[in-house]
Amino acid sequence: MADALMPPPQPPLQTAPPPAPLPNMQLPAAPNLATLVVANANLLNLAAPGRAFYPNADPYSSDEYQRKVAWLGGMLARVNADVIGFEEVWDESALHDAVAASGLHYARVAAPGAEQGAQGTPRVGLASRLAVESLRSIVDFEPGQVVDVPEIGRQARFERPVLHAQLRTRHGLALHVLVVHLKSQRPKFVQDDSGRVLEDADDPAVVARATLRSLVMRGAEAAALRGLVIDITQRTRDPLVLVGDMNDGPYSVTSQMIAATQAVAYDRQARDVALFHAWDVQTEPGLKADTAYSHVHQGRPQMLDQIWVSEEFVARSKFALGDVKRVEVFNDHLHESHERFRSDHGFVRALLRLRLPEGAG
Repeated sequence: MADALMPPPQPPLQTAPPPAPLPNMQLPAAPNLATLVVANANLLNLAAPGRAFYPNADPYSSDEYQRKVAWLGGMLARVNADVIGFEEVWDESALHDAVAASGLHYARVAAPGAEQGAQGTPRVGLASRLAVESLRSIVDFEPGQVVDVPEIGRQARFERPVLHAQLRTRHGLALHVLVVHLKSQRPKFVQDDSGRVLEDADDPAVVARATLRSLVMRGAEAAALRGLVIDITQRTRDPLVLVGDMNDGPYSVTSQMIAATQAVAYDRQARDVALFHAWDVQTEPGLKADTAYSHVHQGRPQMLDQIWVSEEFVARSKFALGDVKRVEVFNDHLHESHERFRSDHGFVRALLRLRLPEGAG
């Protein structure tokens, strides 16, 4: 994460209650169903060997890099997703190496902004077996979404740009995918141009103020991301999948700013522009959502890495084109050693099903 060397985060200042659980719904019988596996993976500072990514973090040696690439390749092979979003990519070449180590084949592997090495913060990326019709890195907020951050100034862009991919399945269905990595919960201290902290990071009152800045920044990104979701869902009837490291729980205020799922409880028309947490709408659940986690901080499990879907993947919707059959988290490694060749996040995978037109095979 961009603030990996800052003091640990404070508990969220406010969270919204979870929405009422949705009943398990089976997708109505259809003669033809296609499966689509989508996933998310925070790679923990994937950078080329010898490349300095943070000022006080040692670059990977050649041996350490090979170990990291091999470990990631093994994890990607286990997940075996058709479309997978990535966070913390410093070098696109390293992402290609990790995917190659998996032995899997993808039509496109990309991390816009990291082609020649990302600067300042890592980028998000994507690997897709589906045809990629367009790939856009979104850096700037729309003018009306600019927010003033206390003592820092105007925030007018995503700290880590959002990736918007327009994909096409082999049966002709258009699919939008957003890959996101929101601002971390770590306190945002005032710094000079060289990155030197200008505040007393040991003063609890200063830490509280810095945590407020972090929350404001993440909230600003969430609101701007909400604008992207509304634009896609209003402009098209194409299904949308959002994957990423939200740096907050699925029922937090910031996550719900993006998804607006809770509005559906009192306004059914809100479904048109809402997103649904894959755990809540899976039709064949394995683990309960409250027992799953993708990150552990100071012994506290958290579900920071998430998959959200538009109503086209909600079985009970009259606009359903399919469903979320099952969601899984690959997180055993979180309880192994903390060597940095492993990720400090679990990888999340969702098995989606799509109805096919009559006669399609």
